[in-house]
Amino acid sequence: MIPMVNLKAQYTDIKDEIEIGLAQTLSNCTFILGKNVQAFEKEAASYLGVKHTIGVASGTDALHLALLAAGIKAGDEVITTAFTFIATAEAIKYIGAKPIFVDIEPKTFNINLDEIKKAITSKTRAILPVHLFGQPVNMVAIKSLCEQHNLKLIEDCAQSFGASIEGKQTGSMGDAAGYSFFPSKNLGAFGDGGLVATNSDEIAAKVKQLRNHGSGERYYHDVIGFNSRLDEIQAVVLRAKLKRIDDYNQARRDSAHLYSQLMADLPVITPFEDKIGIHVYHQYTLLSERRDEILKVLQAQKIGCAIYYPVPLHQQNVFKAECKGLSLPITESVAANCLSLPICANINDETIIKITDVIKGLF
Repeated sequence: MIPMVNLKAQYTDIKDEIEIGLAQTLSNCTFILGKNVQAFEKEAASYLGVKHTIGVASGTDALHLALLAAGIKAGDEVITTAFTFIATAEAIKYIGAKPIFVDIEPKTFNINLDEIKKAITSKTRAILPVHLFGQPVNMVAIKSLCEQHNLKLIEDCAQSFGASIEGKQTGSMGDAAGYSFFPSKNLGAFGDGGLVATNSDEIAAKVKQLRNHGSGERYYHDVIGFNSRLDEIQAVVLRAKLKRIDDYNQARRDSAHLYSQLMADLPVITPFEDKIGIHVYHQYTLLSERRDEILKVLQAQKIGCAIYYPVPLHQQNVFKAECKGLSLPITESVAANCLSLPICANINDETIIKITDVIKGLF
């Protein structure tokens, strides 16, 4: 069996460091917003090149609280992509705002700038691009557009920790950004966890208040908030992995390039790097009209593979009514033909050769 992500191998490599940190945390009995959360926030801010990072309970919460803190309100429109995990749109809906789905670029699968321009109305208050699969969006162009129309820019960095554009980390260029530390992410915890990054003192203060029941001082509450705090035990894990994130991401890049090299002569479309940013390959996703056949032969050999995402958000039951009549042809085509292969920091060349040999056998 070849898994999509070999978390056990990664854990084995850093087991001793993590277990020492966990033992100290359990011994100290400081479990909520303790020294490891505080240290991780400082270390993450330094790595990302931002003034503030605030640990929260999940990537979904990170987007939700970032939007709230940026002043997005019920009735506002937020332009985003339909080719993403539902959390992106859920965060918008949580505050009563309306997600406006636009089409994607056919090569990068990221939100299309020209389609964003067409979708801006008098109700638009923010743009929420997703750095999908670890491929950075062209943030320079989108930031310029936001400045032109006085819009907030909230980055969904759930899949792009460590990806960069012209030397700047994804998440450092907008008003705020949300990261996910779901275990399979490039920087993954041992459970759920998330992070808000921002250079705004005002947004940072608001997120800190919102994550802790609307409280700035214990038992004094100024707004209705949430219980959304990064767990101290997860912070221990994240601190150990953050030290190694560049090595993890380079290993993913090396593996992705080997995949593409080995499948260069096959009738499949391998991932595209636009050279605007550094792709960190949260997923290695190819396109093929014979996607379902490839899926079946891999599954028959007990090789992990997955379709991210089989049903775009505008076609999901939960959004069907408000998106009635909406056509996003590139999004729909990619969803019908995409397939993600196993990739992680610990996958070896022999495994990649085995996987591609199975695919070659089909053709």
